[in-house]
Amino acid sequence: MATPSVLLLRAPGTNCDAEAAFAFEKAGAAVRSVHINELRQQPRLLKKHQILLLPGGFSYGDDVAAGKILAAQLSTFLADAVREFRSAEKLVLGICNGFQVLVKAGLLVPPDEDGPLVTLAHNPHGRFEDRWVHLAITPNSCPFLKGLTRMYVPIAHGEGNFVCRKEWIFKGLDQAGQVVLRYTDPQGQPAGFPHNPNGSQGDIAGISDATGRVLGLMPHPERHILGTQHPRWTRDGLKPEGEGMAIFRNAVEYFTG
Repeated sequence: MATPSVLLLRAPGTNCDAEAAFAFEKAGAAVRSVHINELRQQPRLLKKHQILLLPGGFSYGDDVAAGKILAAQLSTFLADAVREFRSAEKLVLGICNGFQVLVKAGLLVPPDEDGPLVTLAHNPHGRFEDRWVHLAITPNSCPFLKGLTRMYVPIAHGEGNFVCRKEWIFKGLDQAGQVVLRYTDPQGQPAGFPHNPNGSQGDIAGISDATGRVLGLMPHPERHILGTQHPRWTRDGLKPEGEGMAIFRNAVEYFTG
């Protein structure tokens, strides 16, 4: 197949787009950065790409709620185009603010007649968290995570507390294999703060949709692409690449492998 093409969707306030584009380009994809206003004018642009990427940042300044305004645009003006994109068995990746957008647009867990089943709320201690975290990975059917079990990457957010409306919803997501990323301690065991930096229910750091082809995660794999980005590379030794690189390579190989 030809080089997979990524549509990187940005909005006012997006600020992690360059890092995410670099990661996909390093993995062998072609990346086109598209402003939300351009996509609203030309929804058919999605048809020309295989991967939809929603990077991190603070779209629209998180003025209403993190990711809420961009999510509303996806679920209204672009609902048909996004639905067609997903039905074509293409991939969608939302990182940090992009995860918040996917959740609030209902693209990971569809709402019911009473509203959203899940959300990403403020960190319960009321602080912005900027630290490195250990993740346990259960790939299930998620192409982005194929062959992965552990990862060490940074987080930076104030609204990363994953909460389900009811306990049975959390259990259902877990049983369905949608809980694919969890915060752990360095030994890979469940632990409280600071290993779980935001109080997420079940230590959830990321989930997929029911197909596995839509992935949202709060940590930033695009910030650990190079070996020199590891905070201890001068002490532990320089590795050929950062641990986050595997996610982007897996996405490209889904179409080329």
